[in-house]
Amino acid sequence: MRTPLAIGALLIPGSALAQAPTTPPPLYALEYEVKLPSTADWDYMKVDPVNNRLFIARRRDGLTVFDLKTRKHITLSNSIGANGPLLLPEYDRGYVAMTDGTLLSFELKSLKVLDRIRLDAAGLNGAVYDPAAKMVQVITDSRPVETTFYTIDPRTGKLVGQKSFPFRKMDDPTPDGKGFLYASTRRNAVILKLDSRTLEEKGRWQVKGCEQTVKTVYHAASDRVLVGCRGEKPVFTAFNATSGAQLDTIPIGQNIDGMGVDEKRKRIVVATGGSGTLGVIEMRGPDDYKLLGHVGTRAGARIMALDQRDGRVYTITAGHTVGPQPPTGVPPVTYLPNSFVVMSYKPID
Repeated sequence: MRTPLAIGALLIPGSALAQAPTTPPPLYALEYEVKLPSTADWDYMKVDPVNNRLFIARRRDGLTVFDLKTRKHITLSNSIGANGPLLLPEYDRGYVAMTDGTLLSFELKSLKVLDRIRLDAAGLNGAVYDPAAKMVQVITDSRPVETTFYTIDPRTGKLVGQKSFPFRKMDDPTPDGKGFLYASTRRNAVILKLDSRTLEEKGRWQVKGCEQTVKTVYHAASDRVLVGCRGEKPVFTAFNATSGAQLDTIPIGQNIDGMGVDEKRKRIVVATGGSGTLGVIEMRGPDDYKLLGHVGTRAGARIMALDQRDGRVYTITAGHTVGPQPPTGVPPVTYLPNSFVVMSYKPID
């Protein structure tokens, strides 16, 4: 089948057949990988540039604190069930949303655990800090009917308010630092624009061409809300945060669960564990994005953290077996003990 296509390309110069695909440049190289003891799955992770650490929420294996210089690790005490870490160096505080509905607080520098308070009867997904309201929002995990935001004073770790929304699953919102939060409603493919002080809805955007809105990142320099979508045809898209206008979509890999912006290189990086890739998108302008390529990682590497100091991208996965697809829901997964790995990808400039 290849020969006729080659002949056709020669006969019709300038046609689509004659245009060879562009060879992508090398974008990232695996710098190192470190295997850690493990028994279960994981969720979010964050870079602490002040103390040169990586905080990895590993659920039943607790909150792993990984030293980026020595590549050694410890497990934070009383952290079994860690799901979503939040690091606040300005308060010397760390918070962790836990799978049992509690919120763990600790001193960021010393790693001394301060408290573990109950917020909900079931699991929490993650937490974000809004610099405009100077408050932390802790978000529940999937629920049968609604999602609850718990408002926490970052200085004391005390609960000061809460509000529920009629959506079964809402991923962590992204703050713009000017008084708004942009929150994805995963199964509804809707982005809510919320007043960050009152959590009152100020706008609602339907994400066209998207089945499930999973990741939202506000980009201050362009005033755009970057969105990663899952589905049969997963895509990246963006919104004008002021007007709510949606830009074109760009195809990405399967099962996105991580996104970061490299400000120095003007890149957006998305972790797509279903495809085992990092998708790299060039930011040419506020409304101009171009897919540069997909960097191969490993299956299951759906979470990432980008270090703004040097552009390194950290991602994680473990050996696993996926069971048959059930009639509803997601297939069960069995994880191979002691196969968890931290991977560092260095940008190729």
